[in-house]
Amino acid sequence: MNEQKDYDYLVIGGGSGGIASANRAGMHGAKVALIEEGNLGGTCVNLGCVPKKVMWYVAEMMDSLNHYAEGYGLEFSDKPSLNFEKLATNRKKYIDFLHKAYEKGLDSNNVELIKGRARFVDDFTVEVNGKKITAHHILIATGGKPKRLDIPGGELGMVSDDVFELTKLPESIAVIGGGYIGVEMSNIFHALGIDTHLFVRKPRPLNNFDSIICEGFTAISENEGRKISANKTVIELKELDSGSYELYFEDGTTHRTDMVLWATGRTPNTSGLNLEAAGVSLYPGGYIEIDKYQNTTGQHIYAVGDVTGRVELTPVAIAAGRRLAERLFNDKENEYLPYDNIPTVIFTHPPIGTIGMTEEEAHDRYPEEKVKIYTSTFTSMHSSITDNRQKAYMKLVCVGKREKIVGLHGIGKGMDEILQGFAVAVQMGATKRDFDRTVAIHPTASEEFVTMK
Repeated sequence: MNEQKDYDYLVIGGGSGGIASANRAGMHGAKVALIEEGNLGGTCVNLGCVPKKVMWYVAEMMDSLNHYAEGYGLEFSDKPSLNFEKLATNRKKYIDFLHKAYEKGLDSNNVELIKGRARFVDDFTVEVNGKKITAHHILIATGGKPKRLDIPGGELGMVSDDVFELTKLPESIAVIGGGYIGVEMSNIFHALGIDTHLFVRKPRPLNNFDSIICEGFTAISENEGRKISANKTVIELKELDSGSYELYFEDGTTHRTDMVLWATGRTPNTSGLNLEAAGVSLYPGGYIEIDKYQNTTGQHIYAVGDVTGRVELTPVAIAAGRRLAERLFNDKENEYLPYDNIPTVIFTHPPIGTIGMTEEEAHDRYPEEKVKIYTSTFTSMHSSITDNRQKAYMKLVCVGKREKIVGLHGIGKGMDEILQGFAVAVQMGATKRDFDRTVAIHPTASEEFVTMK
């Protein structure tokens, strides 16, 4: 361990978690190199959060104009239209700017960027571009990628990565998958005026979220004309002579569309790393096995982010990567990221925010008499004078005599921005009485969380 190595810290993967950990280690004086074969920023910047949020913003504008403009007295001589090619161009310019910003960040922390693909030789050594590189500590932060259904014709459909290569929108699209990617992308396409169908294998979209989220999302979707079909299992996809596609379902039904998007899960990027040479074990599904300190089964080898399958969110990878660097290079021996009470937002229309336990999880973990639920369903003021009186749905899950808040869930306008502050309160162990003692901000949707009875 004490023999001379090329680097103190070698990071494989230039996504959010890898960059954050490399920069933090560099700040503490470690000699650091980061290996990345593609563009800096990983999935989030290039094929996920950033380009998706740009599309969500324009979809939100279109959605608001379509649903609320008339009620507010807004009149247009022509219906607003979208120049999608211009949007795609401007989006790419912004992402290119972020690439340069990441490079500057690495430079400022003396992190060397090595372009190439890494492969383990042993537990201290990787090979890149035919050259062997050694390090005292090695981090794997290679992320994940979307997967297609393994069915006849599965290769004919797009995955989320492909969406951001589009320069022209289809007239119709079928989105397959009821998780957060499926509902986000189907909502965006619907708001942009595309004939969109969401097909879900389970009884309802977002089936693993709290019941108020599932019920609220379904009710809003039905009221606003979104096309969702549950209990639909795709068994085949065929391309037709017309250039469109035909989906075949297990129940014998079919659906014709111009484009198919698989939102059917993700898989970790571990292929080709030669992990066995470093003694790194994998969980079923190919995710890297780690403990709470991000240690793998390989000596002085660590993993963070989507490649571990642990809460696959960008801020989680960043937080885990930074804490790891603090532990390794700043004498914080017990530093680690707890994976509970992590706030999550789903960018639907309207957005969903959630932290902590669902009502169902709380009842499973605690005796039923110790769990108390507070809910509020109301017409959000932003739509109150329009024909589309969109409802918001909110819930608090409380436990014990002190009614400690162990879960907070909502769907409604502004929920994406509302959640962060309440997440701090939940993280600090706030009780229902703490919420009750807080003066409400009126008129806002967020006041519902501190006025529930």
